[in-house]
Formats: sequence, structure tokens, C-alpha cells
Amino acid sequence: MDAEQVKLEIADLVTPRSVIAQLRAPTKRQVLQELARRAGTMVGVADRRIYDALTERERLGTTGIGNGVAIPHCRLGELTRLYGLFARLERSIPYEAIDDEPVDLLFLLLAPADAGAEHLKALALVSRLLRDRAMCEKLRGANSADALYALLTGGSAG
Repeated sequence: MDAEQVKLEIADLVTPRSVIAQLRAPTKRQVLQELARRAGTMVGVADRRIYDALTERERLGTTGIGNGVAIPHCRLGELTRLYGLFARLERSIPYEAIDDEPVDLLFLLLAPADAGAEHLKALALVSRLLRDRAMCEKLRGANSADALYALLTGGSAG
């Protein structure tokens, strides 16, 4: 695997179907439930299982990284690869972020239980992308899931 180590990209994590332009959820709990529900359908794992894993991770410390961004993530034994889901909230919500600012951009990351380095690489990749204030402003200004997907993956919206 080392000789042909492939560079991880956002397009490896999200598909156009896993980008949500206007998620409506008024609380952190409801946002996590809705993300778990949508991800469950996508990956074939019970949404309750995903939600429980996400809330367990939140108990360790918030995944709200500041500047209106959160990267909820967890590991699940049922998965064989990494999955991502991006959501822009209709309205910012309190999220207990490290800067105490409300959150409106979320990138859910689900990893297999044994994905050590790969999981960390994906978190770093997503974090780098969403720490870019100019990128976040573009994401907040995009008018469709297709436009969001294009921004996230570096493509152009069709």
C-alpha cells in the first residue's frame, strides 16, 4: 500500500448526494440526529447507531472547530471505508464550539473502526478546507447542493 499511497481528496469522501444545501434543524441534538439519519441511508448502518457514536464523540469534546464550522465524526465497526456528508444549515445554531460562535457549516465524517491514519488524514483534510475563511464564505453563498459540491471538490458547478 505504501508504494502506491493515494492522496486523499474531498471527492473521495462526499458525493453530490451527500451534500445538503439547506438543512433545517434548530438544535445540535437535532442536527446530529438528521445527519445520522441521512448518513445511515447512505452507508447502510442504523441511524440510531450513528447518532449514538456521534454523541459519544461529542462527550469527549466538541467537534465545533470555530468560525461557524463543526466536523462531527466517529468510527463504526460496520464500515469498510470513509464516508463524508456536508450540510449547510438554514440557520446557525448553538453548538458549544470552541469559539462559542454558532455553527452553520457541518462536515460529518464516518470511518471504519480500524481506520487509524486514514481517519486522521481525512479529519486534517476537512479541517484544512473548512478553516479557510474565504472557502467558508463561498460555501455560505452557494445556492445549491451542486454548487456546494463543486466548491468542496474543486470542480465547477454545472
